[in-house]
Amino acid sequence: MDRRPIIAVDAMGGDFGPSVVVPGAIEAARLHNLHVLLVGDTPKLEAELEKLDLKDASYEIVQADDVVHMNEKPSDILRRKKNASIQVACRLVKDKAADGVVSAGHSGATVACGMFIMGRLPGVERPALAALLPTEKNPVMVVDAGANVDCRPYHLFQFGLMGDAFARDLLNYAAPRVSLLSIGEEEGKGNSQVKEAYELLKLAQNLNFIGNAEGRDIFTGDIDVVICDGFVGNVVVKMSEGLAASLVRMLKRLFTSGMLPALGAMLARGAFRQFARTIDYAEYGGAPLLGLHGLAIVCHGRSNAMAMRNAIKMSGAFVRKGTNSRMVETILANEELTRFSRAI
Repeated sequence: MDRRPIIAVDAMGGDFGPSVVVPGAIEAARLHNLHVLLVGDTPKLEAELEKLDLKDASYEIVQADDVVHMNEKPSDILRRKKNASIQVACRLVKDKAADGVVSAGHSGATVACGMFIMGRLPGVERPALAALLPTEKNPVMVVDAGANVDCRPYHLFQFGLMGDAFARDLLNYAAPRVSLLSIGEEEGKGNSQVKEAYELLKLAQNLNFIGNAEGRDIFTGDIDVVICDGFVGNVVVKMSEGLAASLVRMLKRLFTSGMLPALGAMLARGAFRQFARTIDYAEYGGAPLLGLHGLAIVCHGRSNAMAMRNAIKMSGAFVRKGTNSRMVETILANEELTRFSRAI
């Protein structure tokens, strides 16, 4: 696209609110030629903006009177908090005043508002969260990472199609290797949901489906897109985050247990810094909710300014690449398979 992408940012979301969201958004606008709409309490946003160098940053403030709290139910937020910052941000996309929305706030509310306010793309049965995880080689995408707990086989099938389109455009994978998470690599392994999804994926047009994968295969770097339902995917992502954090703590304890280990740690300091960057979720920004009109990116509640910047950057690239158009083409090209599976 020729025009500058417009990204609505839920500036009140996340554990740290405007203090990290606003700097990250302004930096993204400046570095990546984006126009950001900072949605939230105007006086608080202006106070943060006064601390920043705003040269060459394209932005404006959109007032929202309410804030979503983490203990609130997404359904209640949709019904009762019409002027919450996440609702206002999603309506900007629905009304075509913005191309995408980014939030580090209540993830359930972001998913719900994305689905029910922005709406689904033609042919999409259910939008899905796509989480990026580090591997021994290049990042792997896990779809779904928590938006849909109970899935039918044709939902998993469409998750593979959407993940393929995203990986081609945003990760620059020429022919993404798509795999279905199961309890064994062999065809025929898994529950009935996985077995039927396997048959659909085998028949998909223009999809590089390489079969089943076990949990141990996710981090080898030999798979680009891993498909699973949202219950399994969320467990995978949370376990990965916990394992990475535990590994860092274990390494710190080992290298502070004596003089020789401490000397080794000093010599390997550069490698440890690189390792820390590789497993840092801030490097990936957030998890895009695929299958919507526009794009919603769900960021970690503890996101810092760098994570927000990277999430907004991803959103801008998604818009410029026209990835939604690719998704619609792919899903409609395989609509007959989806319809057949739904009828069974």
